[in-house]
Amino acid sequence: MSTTRTARDPELSVVVTSLLKGVVYRESGEALWRDLLAREAQVRDAVAMLGLQVVVDEGDGYAYLRSQPEHERDERVPRLIPRRELPFDVSLLLALLRKRLAQADSEGGETRLVLTRSEIVDLLRVFLTQDAGAAANEARLVDRVDALVRRVVELGFLRPAGRPDPDGPDAAAAGDPGDPADAEARRYEVRRILKAFVDAQWLADFDARLAQYLELAADGGGPGAGTRTGVAGAGTGLATGTAGTTTRTVA
Repeated sequence: MSTTRTARDPELSVVVTSLLKGVVYRESGEALWRDLLAREAQVRDAVAMLGLQVVVDEGDGYAYLRSQPEHERDERVPRLIPRRELPFDVSLLLALLRKRLAQADSEGGETRLVLTRSEIVDLLRVFLTQDAGAAANEARLVDRVDALVRRVVELGFLRPAGRPDPDGPDAAAAGDPGDPADAEARRYEVRRILKAFVDAQWLADFDARLAQYLELAADGGGPGAGTRTGVAGAGTGLATGTAGTTTRTVA
């Protein structure tokens, strides 16, 4: 494919630019997704010049850019995706969400996993209450969970899904705007791209990682007290994990 042809292909330009800005989801625009699939080979050629690879998951309907493997990279090309670290407690929430997503997939039914804020609090409760302050104060525990949720939303692995359907089974928990019950019923969708960043190997080591986390808390370090996990960004988005699992910001 010639450089001239690439420069004159507006659809290709839109696809590449969209990928550079973050993850492209099928649900966000059928036309963009269709152009991505039709021009996938051209996209690969275009981003390769930047030291990047494109990953397309047609089944779950998302695509993103990541850095080329070290053995393929031209070291003269600056790395576009900076490496970064995440606190252990953020990685813990990502792992718990990934495990919950795997459970939902195994049960079949809805393709979207939507959790209320109170359900996310329950996921983390057993770990965060190892912190004496959080254990003694429910409001403090909820504040910590809210901070973690905000971080994971920024990373692009959760997105606000609004309040429960007023006619649905959770309607009673929704309450009036400004009521504490309304905050408890706030909902978040777990983005399926999380599967690309918390992989099967990560989940295989999950129990050992949780044991390490609880041991850290029992020793007085507290969840996230200086313990951090390696993260390597990809594109202008992100990926996450520990012990070699890379992560990419997907905002």
